[in-house]
Amino acid sequence: MLKWLFTILLVVLVMGAFTPWLKRLGYRRVPGDIEIDRNGKRFNFPIVSTIVLSVLATIIFLVLSYSF
Repeated sequence: MLKWLFTILLVVLVMGAFTPWLKRLGYRRVPGDIEIDRNGKRFNFPIVSTIVLSVLATIIFLVLSYSF
């Protein structure tokens, strides 16, 4: 259980760090992502984006595992 929690936290931090660069490539906020702007600093918490990417990765790995 702790390993999964650590993995989810790591993915959220990575997605939050890459959000400014992904916006330049056309990636926009998904409803459910949290963005806080205080004192000129912007913090991104891509909760729903992380869930969507996790589901997509799971589907890809399942398809690849069944095909080989």
